[in-house]
Amino acid sequence: MIPRRTRPLLAVTAGLALTAGLTLTGGGPAAARAADAGSTTVQPAGHTFAAKLNGSATFKAGSITITCTSSGSTPSGDTNRIPDAPGNNNPSGPVTTSISSPVYGDCTGSLPGVDISITTSGAWTVSMQNGSPITATLNAPAQGMVLKSSGLANCTVTAGPDGPATIPTVFVNGTPSQLVVTDVAIPVKVEGGFGCPTTATTAVLNATYDITDVTDPSSQITVGG
Repeated sequence: MIPRRTRPLLAVTAGLALTAGLTLTGGGPAAARAADAGSTTVQPAGHTFAAKLNGSATFKAGSITITCTSSGSTPSGDTNRIPDAPGNNNPSGPVTTSISSPVYGDCTGSLPGVDISITTSGAWTVSMQNGSPITATLNAPAQGMVLKSSGLANCTVTAGPDGPATIPTVFVNGTPSQLVVTDVAIPVKVEGGFGCPTTATTAVLNATYDITDVTDPSSQITVGG
């Protein structure tokens, strides 16, 4: 996969996941996914989908908070595509598909006077599991997102520095359906000098993404049993 770059920011995170590799610690969504591994069907089979940030995404590492108003993932090649039937159904677990690594932009931070570049790379996936709540777990490769700042502070933030990561989210069926990321802690490694939160080992992400059907915009992407 060709690395994707965007600037400004530490916005990285909405997918830091991102969303999404980093081994995530998430409370409710991850626990629900593990406890309820029943039948899952994602519809419409064979359709491609896009994820677009609704509102803003925030990423907090140490004393620094970043807010981004642009982020998303769009189909490219075989990514962001629901499996054809019967592969869109798993009788005893999640349905998994590859996704394009997320991009971020239009970000502002609590640390002024810096420019930021974000690179995402590697194979990303999303695993959707029916349950209560429905979940969609973003799986990112090790070091799949790297942020570098320049200016008043020269910092490097690496997500999932030691291995792949999972980012638990809640999936809400609707018009459009949504992925909701709430207070998800992501492991990071921060390197740099003055102004860099080098003692931070996790970052906390909050974001909501609208999930839309690219193949047929009149349809909705849904997860059921």
